[in-house]
Amino acid sequence: MNENGVHTDPGALNDLTDAAAQQHTEVAPDGSSVGYKARRTLRIHVELQRQIRRRRTQLVLGFLVLLPFILALSFEIGQSDPNRRSGGFVDLATASGINFVVLTLFVSSSFLLPMIVALFFGDTIASEASWSSLKYLLAAPIPRHRLLRQKAISSGLLSVFALALLPAVALGVGVAWYGAGEVVSPTGEAAPFGDGVLGMALAVVYISINLFWVAGLAMFLSVSTDAPLGAVGGTVLVSIVSQILDQIEPLGDLRNYLPTHYAMAWADLLSTDIDWSEMTRGTFSALVYGGIFTLLAARQFKTKDITS
Repeated sequence: MNENGVHTDPGALNDLTDAAAQQHTEVAPDGSSVGYKARRTLRIHVELQRQIRRRRTQLVLGFLVLLPFILALSFEIGQSDPNRRSGGFVDLATASGINFVVLTLFVSSSFLLPMIVALFFGDTIASEASWSSLKYLLAAPIPRHRLLRQKAISSGLLSVFALALLPAVALGVGVAWYGAGEVVSPTGEAAPFGDGVLGMALAVVYISINLFWVAGLAMFLSVSTDAPLGAVGGTVLVSIVSQILDQIEPLGDLRNYLPTHYAMAWADLLSTDIDWSEMTRGTFSALVYGGIFTLLAARQFKTKDITS
């Protein structure tokens, strides 16, 4: 027993002293320990497993699976005409399985899908800071640029999976309820089932690219605050404000510079003669905004004083 009243084992202390004396840590020219490789830290599959185990990820994916069933049940309870060949997205929802997918994307693309992307990207760094685990990840040591990149990649993979999961489930539900008939556009044009599936696949690709600006902004806010709700909520708020401003016609051509102006350009894929101009502008706009926000996030995280 030492002077502080703590029991010690002299034999164990001697063993630890001998082990420490025999261990020699070599230092590389860059200051790191010999054998340390940054690329081995925080592998993508490890981060993905961590994110998938989180309750919020499971709830989000579960809701995306459930949503098409809720919509189909709503049409079953209400009054719908499966033989309609004209009208808007809602009127044509029961015309075929593909039209049901169109309706699902239409009702979710303005708020639900941006919120999901904002959740995956806005929560990733801020949540680590709120748990006071961010400083321990960096002390592992994981380089800051790698930590941010690995988290962004895993969030991107989850977001793309979520964006593809919703129309995939909707397609299965739609075909089961309304059959594999032609896809009918609001203009009255009809296309074969196969063309409709291809069009919806391209729509998912476009929506994923178009929401890149949401991912970049959410990541920037995530590295700027220790409150996950602030990062996610701030991103969703910007999206809502942009959509509101886009409805103000007196703004004229200024609306073209809003990040959400081309959010519904994927609807052009329903036409037999596809006009790619709006989707091209939307892709360019999303890449510019997303690239700027991503660079700002990288710069902010590189110089940020990590205290939590």
